[in-house]
Amino acid sequence: MEKIKVGVVGTGFIGPAHIEALRRLPNVEVAALCEVTAELAKQKADALGIARSYTFDELLKQDDIQCIHICTPNFLHYSQSKAVLEAGKHVVCEKPLAKDLKEAEELVELAAKTGLVNAVHFNLRYYPLARQMRVMREKGDLGEVYSVIGSYLQDWLFYETDYNWRLEPDKSGDSRAIADIGSHLMDILEYITGLKTVAVLADFNTIHKTRKKPLKAVETYSGKMLQPEDYADVPINTEDHANVLLRFDNGNKGVITVSQVSAGRKNQMKLEIAGSKKTFAWNSEAPNEMWIGNRDGYNESLMRDPSLMYSEARSVISFPGGHNEGFPDTSKQMFKEVYEAVAAGKQPENPTYPTFADGYRELLICEKILESNKKQGWVEI
Repeated sequence: MEKIKVGVVGTGFIGPAHIEALRRLPNVEVAALCEVTAELAKQKADALGIARSYTFDELLKQDDIQCIHICTPNFLHYSQSKAVLEAGKHVVCEKPLAKDLKEAEELVELAAKTGLVNAVHFNLRYYPLARQMRVMREKGDLGEVYSVIGSYLQDWLFYETDYNWRLEPDKSGDSRAIADIGSHLMDILEYITGLKTVAVLADFNTIHKTRKKPLKAVETYSGKMLQPEDYADVPINTEDHANVLLRFDNGNKGVITVSQVSAGRKNQMKLEIAGSKKTFAWNSEAPNEMWIGNRDGYNESLMRDPSLMYSEARSVISFPGGHNEGFPDTSKQMFKEVYEAVAAGKQPENPTYPTFADGYRELLICEKILESNKKQGWVEI
């Protein structure tokens, strides 16, 4: 088997997660790694067991690299994705696709023009029970969607001494909690329900108006502790917490809450989707179990088991029932579909994976949520 050679750009939290998932695909080889300097790239490549290391411009010139994964801070996504497409290579980009709609629209158009495979890493829709909920809705098991309640809660920015580049608008954009994790939540809600959000009413809160920025590097989720003299006070103007009311294109309503300051919630996305026949409830911190609510009978609990699920959901399951699958498996399942397209050499007409167009959609919703918070009023999408 001739393996597809891949280059990964960026080695923070998510870059190594991409690498680990890619290494689980039999037809893919992570052949190269890229960082801001040749020295750092070599250091990271050695640590991750990758043979070749480059700066970004050098990586683009490698003829044998067919696909590149962009895992850098948000402000680099547009320029690097554009450069990859212009170099004639397939691209998988972390979310958000770009810093604004104009950039995202340009990327969608360029990707369509080239015909190259383009994907945005909305991996959370690849939990098997997320796919099962979508299929159940498509088959009419849920009925008409009456309401949606969603939340995405974390605590990694709980203390004022917690700091990361995502707190800096020039690197991350004007929205933080909504753009960072709220985008995943909005994507999966529209993916499962098939509804489009048509209006939003948002209210943000910045708990820590000032944070203590470390004067030395601290990686995401590292848990390292510094001394008082190692910090500088910086003002914060992006949201720690957000509540958003939603209106959908079927005339019904929903609500989401997003927080990065909820003690004890490490990475919990919860969904409750109420329909005219049943209610679905699911929690990403217990991803192998789904609650199904009934008005006139026993409620049900569906454990992730391919023998019990619809055939359309089985393709994103690798293990039998009782053998739990979790967060690392979502990227593997997504990349499995992406690399079927890469092997074919072009973007399929109806991709099963999230594309640059989906990245544009989520950026549009996030910008409207940001606009709503500034206006303190409803904003149509």
